[in-house]
Amino acid sequence: MVDKIQKKLIQNSVQIEEWLHKQEQSCCVPFYSSVDVRNAGFKAAVVDTNLFPAGFNNILITPKVIQALQTAIKNRVPNAKNILFITEEHTRNKWYLENALVLQNLMEKAGFSVTVASFLDPKNAVCDNENTPFIDLETETRKHIRLNCLHRILKDVEKDEKQFDLIILNNDLSTGIPEILQKTSIPIYPSLQAGWHSRLKSHHFKVANALLTDFAKLIEIDPWLLSCLFESTDHIDINSEEDRQTLFVQTDRLLKEIQKKYDEHTIQEKPFVFLKSDNGTYGMGIHVFENAEDILTLNRKERNKLHVGKGSQVIERYILQEGVPSIVRIEKNIGEACIYQIANQFMGGFYRINSQKTDRENLNSQGMIFTQITDDPQLELYQILARISGLAAKREICELEQSKLPEALKIQCQ
Repeated sequence: MVDKIQKKLIQNSVQIEEWLHKQEQSCCVPFYSSVDVRNAGFKAAVVDTNLFPAGFNNILITPKVIQALQTAIKNRVPNAKNILFITEEHTRNKWYLENALVLQNLMEKAGFSVTVASFLDPKNAVCDNENTPFIDLETETRKHIRLNCLHRILKDVEKDEKQFDLIILNNDLSTGIPEILQKTSIPIYPSLQAGWHSRLKSHHFKVANALLTDFAKLIEIDPWLLSCLFESTDHIDINSEEDRQTLFVQTDRLLKEIQKKYDEHTIQEKPFVFLKSDNGTYGMGIHVFENAEDILTLNRKERNKLHVGKGSQVIERYILQEGVPSIVRIEKNIGEACIYQIANQFMGGFYRINSQKTDRENLNSQGMIFTQITDDPQLELYQILARISGLAAKREICELEQSKLPEALKIQCQ
């Protein structure tokens, strides 16, 4: 089935590019993004979209990437010279630090002066140190990156002792927008509203599926072949029997919907769903179900994993997402494609591989490794799906930003 879709892409390449280009006519596409694509053979779909991507250390850095980053910054802040780059607080995660260092180096190669900072506890000794309000950390490849105390940096900005032309975020703001960022007048990209404090996966996939429906009409295929069915629910305590009953009903309904599509396309596999945090990240708070009844019998250990997400935040909102099995094999291990973009342009990609998982499980977990995508016949399809996800994110963030404005100032997001 995916091979047939690939032929449709070739036959309609001109119309497809015109359609995508028309949708992208705005500088408001995400500053950067990454998507995870699952290829089942009978369908291919984006299963996650990240607007604060970690993993740039896993793609091949070329002059094209440097030029794209320079253009993305200049399009947003034409006179930009000095950048404040805000990272996650994963000071012990050396692979994340590797990603942060690669992004810092990219910006510097693009001609910008870059200061790296993080939300270090303002009471931390680092922030209190007048002479050295920073820490030097070692990355996975034994390089070094300096993280400055963000609170100290922005205080210096308030006193006109430092000046920045824009802030680039690589922190997903899961715990909310810090007051120091709400007060600053420095342009910030990605938008503060792109953080998981306000984004919902269910909102993103609702917007994405609407775009995919339009795209599928263009190439005359069933949009289900490029998307995932899903349901979402709020105010759920996974430790409550009553709330698990609610999830059971939704899971049972979703599995039946998926089965109808399987029957329609004569697919012989058994449907399954992923239960995820609706506003979570890093592969946390995820469980796979082939039978709705299994939700009712989750043991304490399984419930605990579903109960808490990043930063020990309690999960109360979940998305039930159609599972897409993976036919991708790298040296007999299960894989999925991760596509990286700057301003919705393809910058590179890699396979996430996990020898400890089956083709129906979450690969973004312990045991995963990465390898470059070099020659994949489906790469064009993955790139198109990634661009459509970027367009969905553009509309999604626009709507979130508009919701914060007075009614008289709101515009139609397209």
